[in-house]
Amino acid sequence: MATFHSIPAVDKSALWAPIAPPSPTVNAAAAERLANLATPPGALGNLGNVAVWIATTQQRVPPRQLDNVRLVIFAGDHGVAAHGVSAFPSAITAATVRAAISGQLGVSALAAAYGVAVRVLDLGVDDDFDDLPAKARTALQAYKIRRCSGAIHLDDALTEHEAHTALAAGATVARQEIEAGAQLLISGDLGIGNTTSAAALVAAALGLPASEVVGRGSGINDAALQHKTTVIDAALTRVGDRTADPIETLAALGSADLAASTGYLLTAARLGVPALLDGLMAVACALTADRIAPGAAAWYAAGHRSTEPAQSLALDKLGLTPILDLNMRLGEGSGAVAAVPVLRGAVAVLAHTALLSDLMPG
Repeated sequence: MATFHSIPAVDKSALWAPIAPPSPTVNAAAAERLANLATPPGALGNLGNVAVWIATTQQRVPPRQLDNVRLVIFAGDHGVAAHGVSAFPSAITAATVRAAISGQLGVSALAAAYGVAVRVLDLGVDDDFDDLPAKARTALQAYKIRRCSGAIHLDDALTEHEAHTALAAGATVARQEIEAGAQLLISGDLGIGNTTSAAALVAAALGLPASEVVGRGSGINDAALQHKTTVIDAALTRVGDRTADPIETLAALGSADLAASTGYLLTAARLGVPALLDGLMAVACALTADRIAPGAAAWYAAGHRSTEPAQSLALDKLGLTPILDLNMRLGEGSGAVAAVPVLRGAVAVLAHTALLSDLMPG
C-alpha cells in the first residue's frame, strides 16, 4: 500500500480560498463572436453556450480545439454496499477495475472512439490486485488510502486524516494530468455502493431528506430502493450538524474515491483548467468542491443528465445545464466522454464559422 510520501500535504487555509471565475472580458468577447457569426440569432442554442464557456475557460477567442482530453477513474469500495443498497456484490468493483485497466469497459470503448486518455486509480478497493504485474499494480495503487471505506450509516467513511490525504491525492493527480497537457479533465468513478454515498453527499449539501435524492443506482428493485432510502436517512441522522462542513461531510458520508475526485475537480478549477462532469458521483464531488471553495462551479460543465435524482438536484444548485440527456446510468465517466464530440463541435463552430461581416459586400 502506498505511503503517500509523494503527496504534498493539503494547505488547509488555501483549500478554503474562493476561486476566481474565468475572465468576464474573455466571456464577453466570446459571446460577441457568437452573436456575430453568420447564423441566425440563437440558432446554435446550447451549442453556442458551450462554445462560449470553452473559449472563456481557455481565455482565448476563438478557442483552441480540445485535442488533449483526459479521464481519471477513481475506484473504491464502500462499506455500505454490504448492507443491501446495491444490485451487485462488492467483488464487482475489483473486477471492473481490472476490466478498466485492460480497456474493456463501456467507457473504455467510448474513450478509444473519441481519443480520450484514460487513467485508473485504486483509492479504496477491497483488493490487493496481487495478480497484476508489479508495474501495473504500482501505478494503480500509487495513492491508495485504505481497503474499503466505512459503512456510512454505522460509521464515518474515512478518518479526517484519510479525507485530507484523499483530497491531496486528487489534487496531485490533477496537477499531473495538467502538466501532461490536459485541456479538459474528466473524473470517473468505480465502486459498488458509490451512488449511496454520493446521494448522501448531495442530501447533506442541499439539506434534503433521502427520499428526494435516492435513485436506483445499479438497478435495484422497489424494496431495495426503500431500504437504500432508510440507510441514507440513518447516515444523515448519525452525522447531524457535521454536514455544515463540506470536508467533514466527505469524511463522514463519502469515500476515498469520492474525496480524491473532489480534490481533483477542486484543483482543476483552482488552476484554471475546465472539467466536464459525468453522472451523480462527479456532480456530487463538484458540488462538494464548490462548497469548499466557492466559485469552482464556473469551471465545470455537465456532460450529461443521469437517471439519478440527486444528480439533477445538484446540477440545479450548481447552475449547470447538461449537454446530453440519453438516460445513461453507466457511470465510469462514460456520459462525460460521450459529450466530448459535442464540445469539439462547439469549438469548431465558434472558431471556423464565418462572421456575418465577412459575408457582407463592401
